[in-house]
Amino acid sequence: MAIAIKSASVRGLLKLARVKFPTCNEKFHPLLISTRTTATKEAQPEETVDPLQVIAEKFVGKAELTENEKKLVVEIDRLNKEVGTLTEDKLELDDKYKRSLADRENVRQRLTKQIEEAKQFGIQGFCKDLIEVADVLDTATKSVPVSEVNEKNPHLKNLYEGLTMTNASLKQMFGRHKLEAVNPIDLKFDPNFHEALTQQEVKDKEAGMVVSVIKIGYKLHERCLRPALVCVSKSP
Repeated sequence: MAIAIKSASVRGLLKLARVKFPTCNEKFHPLLISTRTTATKEAQPEETVDPLQVIAEKFVGKAELTENEKKLVVEIDRLNKEVGTLTEDKLELDDKYKRSLADRENVRQRLTKQIEEAKQFGIQGFCKDLIEVADVLDTATKSVPVSEVNEKNPHLKNLYEGLTMTNASLKQMFGRHKLEAVNPIDLKFDPNFHEALTQQEVKDKEAGMVVSVIKIGYKLHERCLRPALVCVSKSP
């Protein structure tokens, strides 16, 4: 039965033959054939036929291969399968490598975000204590009758001015650390920053509006630290 040898297989056979017989000259090589043509009157120089062409001509139309040729064909088939397996392994490893890089980048971004949040909200507990102090100062300053703050009551005047300055300094410190008061009077009720204690029917007010603030709230970097306690309008 005739066997057709493709160009790739022929090249593979040639390479393996040269590996197995590196020192064998062309005359005795099992796959390389030299032809010598002799002129009728004078000898011509030796010519070497293209090895690929010789091997192709040797196998085309041949019913059976020699033992060496069979071994070479088997070896080529094994190497082709091994190349296919290695190619699949390479693709699989490339995919795993890319996934690993993506996972590492996600972890890096997540850790960076957590570090930034830790920097921003690390003072959250301290701020909660400070806003209680701010509430006390606000209550103290509002409890002093403004009409009594004059030269006739120097002690009360000095005390009031001291409380006012302390309260103003505290509010400035809040601003530097992005701690802001939430006073939502006449604004739409927002459950993220407001807590409704009561509801009230109010004319000319649509439902869900804040009509009064019982206790102001605070937010730190747009995160609710303490919700504002409010009264909300309702439909009649």
